Amino acid sequence: MRRIHIMGASGVGTSTLGQQLAKVLPHIQLDSDDYFWEHKFTKQREINDRLTRIKQDLAHKEPWILSGAVCGWGDGLRPYFDLVIFLWIPQEIRLNRLRVREYERYGDEILPGGNKYEANQTFMEWAALYDTAGVEVRSKELHEEWMSALKCPILRIEGDLTPQERVEVVLNYLKFMESGGTHDD
Repeated sequence: MRRIHIMGASGVGTSTLGQQLAKVLPHIQLDSDDYFWEHKFTKQREINDRLTRIKQDLAHKEPWILSGAVCGWGDGLRPYFDLVIFLWIPQEIRLNRLRVREYERYGDEILPGGNKYEANQTFMEWAALYDTAGVEVRSKELHEEWMSALKCPILRIEGDLTPQERVEVVLNYLKFMESGGTHDD
């Protein structure tokens, strides 16, 4: 499987898994944020610009692993994928990971009185909606609906596994599929 997409909620570990897999597979890692944002987390690219850039890379950098969500703006990318890996962890663990990650990125700027406090509050409120919101925002329901239109296998990895445990799950799955197994087995 030469074209792998890893998706899930913000903070679930899609980028980390992509990076780890790229170390043990011949694939390069691409991240949807690099296409979505013109200036990381501040200015979004126009949709046509995102699609032009990502399609060019997907066509010319194979084999690849694309981590991050493309639902909505990247719906037309579904045919590119040989395998989609869906990650899910309990909300409390995921939100705690996000709090730690955001503090590591921005430090005291996200604390009350900091210049990124309001933006961080908005982001965390949005991230907290994932497990309960409908398809109007990036949510588990939206991801489930999006995956229902896929023609490729979906590997679900659910639970609080370490990055190495996730890598092992993926490698075992790939070996199984290469040996003639089917996703329905």
